[in-house]
Amino acid sequence: MSSIKMNIQHVYNWLPEEDILRQGPTATTCNQALYDGSREGSDFLGWVKLPSTIITGDQLKEIEDAAVSLRSACKVVVVVGIGGSYLGARAIIDALNNSFDWLQTKRERPVIVYAGNSLSEDYLYELIKYLEDKDFGIINISKSGTTTEPAVAFRLLKDLLEDRVGKSEARNRIIAITDAEKGALRTLATIEKYKTFVIPDDVGGRYSVLTPVGLLPIAVAGFDIRKLVHGAATMEKNTGANVAFEYNLSAIYAVIRNELYKKGKKIEILVNYHPKLHYFAEWWKQLFGESEGKDNKGIFPAAVDFTTDLHSMGQWIQEGERTIFETVISIKEPNYKVVIPHDNQNLDGLNYLEGKRVDEVNKMAELGTRIAHVDGGVPNILIEIPKLDEESLGQLIYFFEKACGISGYLLGVNPFNQPGVEAYKRNMFALLEKPGYEEETRAIKQKLSALSKG
Repeated sequence: MSSIKMNIQHVYNWLPEEDILRQGPTATTCNQALYDGSREGSDFLGWVKLPSTIITGDQLKEIEDAAVSLRSACKVVVVVGIGGSYLGARAIIDALNNSFDWLQTKRERPVIVYAGNSLSEDYLYELIKYLEDKDFGIINISKSGTTTEPAVAFRLLKDLLEDRVGKSEARNRIIAITDAEKGALRTLATIEKYKTFVIPDDVGGRYSVLTPVGLLPIAVAGFDIRKLVHGAATMEKNTGANVAFEYNLSAIYAVIRNELYKKGKKIEILVNYHPKLHYFAEWWKQLFGESEGKDNKGIFPAAVDFTTDLHSMGQWIQEGERTIFETVISIKEPNYKVVIPHDNQNLDGLNYLEGKRVDEVNKMAELGTRIAHVDGGVPNILIEIPKLDEESLGQLIYFFEKACGISGYLLGVNPFNQPGVEAYKRNMFALLEKPGYEEETRAIKQKLSALSKG
C-alpha cells in the first residue's frame, strides 16, 4: 500500500529546516506523552492505539453484520448526531460516494441523510416530508441522549418511524450508539431493546470516527471499513512513539504549525481540489478547532474548496493579511478518467488542451496556485494521498489525529477537553427555562433587560 507523502519545501522561506529539526526532541516527548498518559487529557487517549486494536477484532464483524441488517430493511438511513457524532462519518461517506448519490435510481445501498446537526425547523419539516413514504431506519449517536439538537431530531423521527411501521418493527430499524451504562439514550435503548454499540469512555467525539460512531454509518453506506481501519493502522505504526522525528510526518506537521503560529501565522487554511473532500475539511476544522482553541490560544482552522473558492477567496488569500498559511490535500490519482475533446470552432480557445485529462488541468491549477500563494507570502504544506479510497482516507484521518494531539501539547493546552462548549449550552438552557437552570434563567433575563435599556 502506498503511503501519504508531505512536501514542506514551501515553508522554508519562513521556517528554515534547522528550526524545524531543533523542535524534534520536544515533539517526540509530546508524542510519547500520548502513549504514557503523562500530560493533561490522559483519560481520552483511547484513540491512539485504536486502529491496531480493532483491525483483527470481532467488533468489525459485529458492525458489518448490523450494517447489512439495516441495509436490507431500509431505503434511507438517517444518521442522527452533531459534532464528532456525525462529522467523521459524513467526511468519509461524502469522500467515497458518487457525487450525485441521492439521484441514483438503481441502488444496492440506502441513501444516507443526516439530522440532529442543527435546530432548523424547516430542515426537520422537509426531512419528515421526504421520509413519509420511505422505508427508513435511524442510527442515533449520542453519549448522553440529552444533547438538544440530536434529541429533538430523534424524538420526531422515532415517532414518525413507529407510526409508519409499528413499534415492534421500529425496534429493528433503530440502532443506538451511546454510553455503555448511563444516560438517557442508554436507558431508552435498554427499555426498547434497540441494537446498541458503545462509545468508548476514553475516546472523545472528534476522535471517534474509527469507533462505531463513524464505522457503522460508513459500513451502512456500503464502504469497506476494514480497509479504512487498515489505512489508519498503517499510519499509527508510521507515527509511533519509537519513530524518529525526521520520519514522523504527524510530528513534523505539528511542529511546523506551531512554529508558524509563533511567527504570527494565526490562520491555517485547509485546501482541497476535489469537492468530495468538503466535509473532510469540516471534520478537520472541528478536530483542530475544538482541540486547540482554548486558554486564549490556537490557530484558527479555515477551509476552501479549490478551484471553486479561488473565484471567491483567492484574492484575499493572495493579497490579504499575511497571517495565514495553507495545507493542501492533493490526490495523486483520480478514480475516473475524463479527456477534453477537440472542438472544430474552438470559440473557447481550449483546443490547446484537447486530449489532456481533466485531472492534468486540475493539477496544473493546483501547482500554479501554490506557487502564486507562496510568492504572495503564504507558507504552503502539501499532503499527497495516493487515491480517494478507504485506505488512503484511513491514513489521512490518523495522520491528522496524531498531529493534533502532538500539536496541542506543543501549544501548551489540553487537546482533549472542550470547556468552552458548555458556555453556550448554559445560556440556551437558561433562555429555554429548562428545569434545574432557574438561577441561570434569572441571571440571563436580568442581563437582557439591562442591555435593552442601554
